[in-house]
Amino acid sequence: MEPLARPPKNKAARQPLSRDLDFADNGLTATLFGDLNKNLQTVERCCGVTIHVRGMGVHISGLGHEVELAAELLDQFYGLIRKGLKVFSSDFAFGLRVLESNPHARLDKIFLDKVYITTQNRIVSPKTTNQKNYIDAIRHNDMVFGIGPAGTGKTYLAVAMAVSALTNNAVRSIILTRPAVEAGEKLGFLPGDLAQKVNPYLRPLHDALNDMLGPERSNALIEQGIIEIAPLAFMRGRTLSNAFIILDEAQNTTREQMMMFLTRIGFDSQAVITGDITQVDLPAPEQSGLLEAGKILGAIEGIAFCPFTQADVVRHPLVQKIITAYEKKAENKVATDAPPSAVINKLYH
Repeated sequence: MEPLARPPKNKAARQPLSRDLDFADNGLTATLFGDLNKNLQTVERCCGVTIHVRGMGVHISGLGHEVELAAELLDQFYGLIRKGLKVFSSDFAFGLRVLESNPHARLDKIFLDKVYITTQNRIVSPKTTNQKNYIDAIRHNDMVFGIGPAGTGKTYLAVAMAVSALTNNAVRSIILTRPAVEAGEKLGFLPGDLAQKVNPYLRPLHDALNDMLGPERSNALIEQGIIEIAPLAFMRGRTLSNAFIILDEAQNTTREQMMMFLTRIGFDSQAVITGDITQVDLPAPEQSGLLEAGKILGAIEGIAFCPFTQADVVRHPLVQKIITAYEKKAENKVATDAPPSAVINKLYH
């Protein structure tokens, strides 16, 4: 994992500095440090500092900005552990991204927001400021658009919110849908009946549900019709009431498909639309319905647009590097071919 911390240009931040932190509880301190000090090693790599363990404390040395970030990160995570959070080594990298963008951020407001607890007793919670904003937007709006690159948790968090709403009897059903568009390759004629033919397109939604509920309960709810996973074409002519509806991969909807979907929403329903406007697989000259929706619906009360960036990627660290590399490539193109970040900023800010 590459160091994430970047010092500001002022001289004080570039001066060598050291900090000592002491923690009161031996058990909590052991959890903070991790097995064989794995968590501390992650902080060292991410912040570019050196950390020495001294009993139930640490000595942090390095440049001023990085030392302050590392100290703040460890101090806040100690507080999170004291409040019962089960932390993983990767959480320190996510927490650092938050503090880099806002040194005064309170990580407990983000990491302790429990969206759902999976069958493996794993807590689903936001890991970045934008993810937290996304969750709050879903809680307070009837329709939310999550726009951003792969790996930012758009679909996964939406499914977690849907399962939470179903569990709490806020809705009677969950409807998950996505357009059946090939991602730049021809799959040919797939074998089997209709359900088997479209299943490969819907597999990511099945995976998210299985992670939340476990395969047995997920399949049982699908068989009962409480959870429905279907291609977008199956939504035509329906009114979807008292349901939590998720449209995934919405960048691959046409203008007509997007309008059809948005007008399916019935009473007591909530819709989340997710997509990445940089990964449109529609054949030319079709225009993305998601891109048009951003231009038309941005000022309507009750509809929220939540942008994500590469800083919100919570997959393997290489995913963030790949997205950053492609965005840099896009920024070097001619002005008529706007980079992904510019498009998102223009539409959703």
